Amino acid sequence: MTTDNTGGTKQAIVLGPDEGRKYDMGFMKAVFKADEEETDCGYSVSEWWLEPESDGPGAHLHENNDEIFYVLEGKPSILIGEEWIETQRGSFIRIPAGTMHDFANKTDSRAGLLNFFIPGGFERNMPSIVKWFEDNQQ
Repeated sequence: MTTDNTGGTKQAIVLGPDEGRKYDMGFMKAVFKADEEETDCGYSVSEWWLEPESDGPGAHLHENNDEIFYVLEGKPSILIGEEWIETQRGSFIRIPAGTMHDFANKTDSRAGLLNFFIPGGFERNMPSIVKWFEDNQQ
C-alpha cells in the first residue's frame, strides 16, 4: 500500500497471467489489469488478444486520449492514420489523441497487445462493446 500526495491511500495491484477483468468478443479478447477505479481515471492498462486471421475493433479514434501499444506476442498489424504498420513482439506504438487507428492479426498465430489508454475511463465502454460484437458477429 502506498500513500498519494493528497493523503489518500492507494493499493498496489498484483495480478498473475490471465488475471483481470475479462471481456470476450469472440475472435478478440481483452483483459483489463488496471482502470479508472484503481488509477483515479489517470490511465487504464489492458491486454488485447486476437485469434489468427482476425480483424480488430475497426478503425476509430479517441478525441481526448492517447494510446500506447506494446506487442506481447505475434505480429499484429496496426493502422495509424491511413497506413498499416506490420509489427512484431517487442514493438512499441504511440497513437496520439485524434488519430484514426485499428489493429488486426493477419497471421496464422495468435497476437497480443498491451495497451495503455491515457487518461483512463475506456473500460466503462466495454459492456456495450461486448454487446455490439455479440449482436454483429456472423
